Amino acid sequence: MIALTAISGKEFYLNCELIYRIDRSFDTIITLTDGKTVRVSETENEIVEKVIQYKRKIYNGFSEGEL
Repeated sequence: MIALTAISGKEFYLNCELIYRIDRSFDTIITLTDGKTVRVSETENEIVEKVIQYKRKIYNGFSEGEL
């Protein structure tokens, strides 16, 4: 799961395996695999980087104290 910031400013966690697509207009809009959408403050590039970091941790294993 990755930490994101809703447009309201509240932080939440999203299961990045559910991301179908990311679009940018005035806000960044994440469309989930079930068709629901989420608007966030992060840019599409920031989200992609968070997903990459998350997947690296999963595939390479967590180091001590990273949980």
